[in-house]
Amino acid sequence: MKPNVNARQNAINTIRRNGLKRKLNYVKSHYLLYLMLLLPIAYYIVFHYRPMYGIVIAFKNYSIFKGIADSAWCGLQNFKKLFAIKEFSRAIVNTIRLNVLCLVFSFPAPILLALMLNELKSRNFKKVTQTILYLPHFISWVIIGGLVSTLFATNTGLINNALASLGMNRIPWLSENKWWIVMYVLVSVWQSIGYGAIIYMSAMSSIDQEIYEAARVDGCSRFKMMYLITLPSIKTTIVIMLILKIGGMMSIGFEQPQMLKNAMVNDVGDVISTFIYRYGIQNAKHSLSTAAGLLQSVINFVLVMSANAVSRKISDESIW
Repeated sequence: MKPNVNARQNAINTIRRNGLKRKLNYVKSHYLLYLMLLLPIAYYIVFHYRPMYGIVIAFKNYSIFKGIADSAWCGLQNFKKLFAIKEFSRAIVNTIRLNVLCLVFSFPAPILLALMLNELKSRNFKKVTQTILYLPHFISWVIIGGLVSTLFATNTGLINNALASLGMNRIPWLSENKWWIVMYVLVSVWQSIGYGAIIYMSAMSSIDQEIYEAARVDGCSRFKMMYLITLPSIKTTIVIMLILKIGGMMSIGFEQPQMLKNAMVNDVGDVISTFIYRYGIQNAKHSLSTAAGLLQSVINFVLVMSANAVSRKISDESIW
């Protein structure tokens, strides 16, 4: 029995050595690819993982003079103070409101656009249209904020001047709460619709064209092919994007609300990111702003996990 056991173990060791040797040979033959990975790995370590140590500021009475390590621990006191601030509660409500509205209007818009672009027959016209629609994504929010202020200002804006010349009342797009929300959603759709459509058009490009040919032979109209073939074929992509969108319901980028809002619409335009900026950078209350950021991240994590679980249970489609 013992010689057989030793022979089996020797065979296992030989297989492992051969496997390790093959892996090392693969790495040697593709070493340039692994070298290319060093820069993005270093980027994530330095700018994403290393700063995570700063999360402990949320549980300390942080002092820039003492540093993170020497600042005194305070437990959950920062979170209690945070919820006692009315501005923070308002920021949470505003963040959820704006994200829900953007989910309702901004999420389906790229899907509809991608479906329409997919139906275009002229390749040149299709390319020109795509380029024009993608451009807003690459424009800085500082520039977009300036354009919106110039076009929609109440007294001097081009749009209101045009309305006034037609005998209509001027609309306070940027100075009244309800109109500011409308403008925020419209600008968000305009800025993201073209770039968002890229993802869905990429998914559509992998659909087997023979399915469309068979549908045409059966007399299926283009609208029915869009509804019965194209949409079901990109269902997985839509579900994944929806899960990611829901997972960011507590987050709004700092630039968009900061560039579009003003003092007159703070009641609806002040979101968590602008609250963190005001308290953390302007008022130097680092512990409170870190606690707000940590709470935001935890809620987003719970949302994306929950959305993924519900999607997997209902439709068998999920990220993991």
